[in-house]
Amino acid sequence: MAGLAVWIMLFGGGRSGKTFITVRNIVARALKAPGSRHMIVRFRYNHVKSSIILDTFPKVMRVCFPELVKDTDWKMNMSDGYATLPGGSEIWFGGLDDGPRMEKILGMEFCTIYANEASQISWAGIQMLLTRLAQRVMQKIPGREDVPLRLRFLFDCNPPSKAHWTFKVFKQKVDPETGEPLKNAGNYESFQMNPMDNAANLSPEYLDTLEGLTERMKRRFLHGEFAEATPNALFDEADIDRWRADEAPQDLVRVVVAVDPSGSDDDSQSDNDEIGLVVSGLATDGKAYVLEDATLQAGPATWGRMAVTAYQRHGADCLVAESNFGGAMVKQVILAAAREMGVKVNFKMVTASRGKVQRAEPFSALYEQGKVRHVGMLPKLEDELCAFSTTGYTGPRSPNRADACIWSLAELFPAIVKPEAPKRPVAPRQHVPSGWLG
Repeated sequence: MAGLAVWIMLFGGGRSGKTFITVRNIVARALKAPGSRHMIVRFRYNHVKSSIILDTFPKVMRVCFPELVKDTDWKMNMSDGYATLPGGSEIWFGGLDDGPRMEKILGMEFCTIYANEASQISWAGIQMLLTRLAQRVMQKIPGREDVPLRLRFLFDCNPPSKAHWTFKVFKQKVDPETGEPLKNAGNYESFQMNPMDNAANLSPEYLDTLEGLTERMKRRFLHGEFAEATPNALFDEADIDRWRADEAPQDLVRVVVAVDPSGSDDDSQSDNDEIGLVVSGLATDGKAYVLEDATLQAGPATWGRMAVTAYQRHGADCLVAESNFGGAMVKQVILAAAREMGVKVNFKMVTASRGKVQRAEPFSALYEQGKVRHVGMLPKLEDELCAFSTTGYTGPRSPNRADACIWSLAELFPAIVKPEAPKRPVAPRQHVPSGWLG
């Protein structure tokens, strides 16, 4: 980070210290260049506020700059979202989803821009930020002549797939839009950091949690590796990350529990398919939130009770189940479990008239636009969604979780899956000889 490159990316697993080191670097730059201005930005302002303004930034000041302990040494302006340091330097915090705030910030010039969690930011967003990396400011070094502070465009991320611009720019050194080699490849540097590199500052329980993730998530959050890109993928993990919600909204107007049953019986073995069980809700903002993945491996008596329990727990309005594995049996299992538990269930049977990929495809655009958001991490469900491509499903086993998710979304967005009405035949117009018009 003290080298010649302007574009610098720290990539790797979760809690490896990427953000801490980068914020420390920015504070040091701000202190040695009085009057300098720096920006820390994420895709969503609420995330930069909770993770950096209220957590990492004050921790960096406390641990790395203990001499600046008094309020008069540095001050945080929470209403406008910036910190003032000795010498008049400023560090501004923004989110690309906050139009008015970002419009104000982008009216200024900066000598450092830091895109935190860059995998959530589009290449177009990066290009917009780049136009503000233009402040010329001098750094003051005692006993030496003042020199300009070198501009820096800093990034970090948990590596997404190799189709993402972060891989193309920092690993392949090509333009993400044209595929042409970058004009000054030496201006782009990257460094890999993983949780084990920061083990002294992490709990053993956290590392154990990472070890228990799915292979896709482990590759990304433990080993810090870019995933192979699925050709023609329908769902992009970067889109899922970008729109992920920390918690469910309080204004849900409709909640659906969806079940995708398999042919397993009560004596099912470990190699049987799972029973997809997913809960989704629609909020007043018109967005769907995937609330829970309760998928399980069990026979009808158990999965019936679990489906009704999820229905009751979320105060659902409807329980939908796919009928391909014996429609009457599926309905009977659900209603029998509801009677046993004393719960009244609004049950609806749905039938698959198209293949899995064809059913999933209309919803990929909603994920990209942020109209479907996952509440928290749903790793196994996300693994299955990311394995869908226009050429088929590439996952190792049947996508029961993803199927249940799609059924729940289809119930929340019925117009998307509504078949087109047949066109009425139009009678051909008769030719009328001009002489008949008198």
